[in-house]
Amino acid sequence: MRASSRRKPLVALLQPYLLIAPTLVLVLMFNVVPAIRTVNDSLHKPARGLNAAGKPPEFVGTQNFRDLFDHGHYMGSRFLRAFRNTIVFALATVTVGVPLGLLLALLFNHKQPLLGVWRFAVFYPSLLPLIGAASIWSFIFSDSIGLANAVLRSLGHPGLNWLGDRNLVLLSVIVVNIWKQAGYFMIFFLAGLQNIPRDLYEAASLDGAGEMQQFAALTLPLLRRTLLFVIVIAFIFAFQTVEQLQALGEGGPNDSANLLLYLIFQNISERRSWGYVNAMTIVLIGVVLTFTISNFLLFERDEND
Repeated sequence: MRASSRRKPLVALLQPYLLIAPTLVLVLMFNVVPAIRTVNDSLHKPARGLNAAGKPPEFVGTQNFRDLFDHGHYMGSRFLRAFRNTIVFALATVTVGVPLGLLLALLFNHKQPLLGVWRFAVFYPSLLPLIGAASIWSFIFSDSIGLANAVLRSLGHPGLNWLGDRNLVLLSVIVVNIWKQAGYFMIFFLAGLQNIPRDLYEAASLDGAGEMQQFAALTLPLLRRTLLFVIVIAFIFAFQTVEQLQALGEGGPNDSANLLLYLIFQNISERRSWGYVNAMTIVLIGVVLTFTISNFLLFERDEND
């Protein structure tokens, strides 16, 4: 009896750790260990020379990162262009896609005929695989038989080279991304709007507040957490975009629409670029982690803030 009574506290102490042990092992295997290896590989370059295949990688410290931010370096020029495109892409996606999702949620938050059909029609693009949606838009942006140029020609315009003009291709990719994600953002805003008590709007109406005043004084403040969450995930999605570029010109011409994750994908099979690929991955993780941390710092703040 005494032995069993002594063992119970130890078993009770270890039980939570035993329960999380399988998940912890998986996290270590597929997240922590690869992350540590990526950091280590970003500080090395493959050995060079005739017999380089059997030699260990050469430690270069932060040289790979310095090369990435060097305009004169062959990889640095591509990285800086892709990084700039990714920032522009992310800002455009957020500043247009998020307000559009909120506007759609406001429109579909009221009873109207065929409301479910309209909601599904707007949300449906987010259900499509990215490569499938991009293939549809690749046909729309086609030079000769594309719908976009057909509309322009009907208006007397000769048409545009949507995926071949370096000044238009990034805009084309942004349009596809906004079209696909606006309905997804709408779902979050709809959930937030439907959780706001209607009594507040009725009281505001009795006090003489118009629709715009209600939107500014009630809707936006009460949607603060939802809005912040959508903005953060929109930025994260923007930095994770890769599949649609495969069907929309592969980031060309001359990397004019290339994005950071797709640049990593393009160079991952080249042995000489292993160090740069890992360094770019660290930069990408750093940017995404920044937005993730901002999500926790701002999204979890007290309502009194």
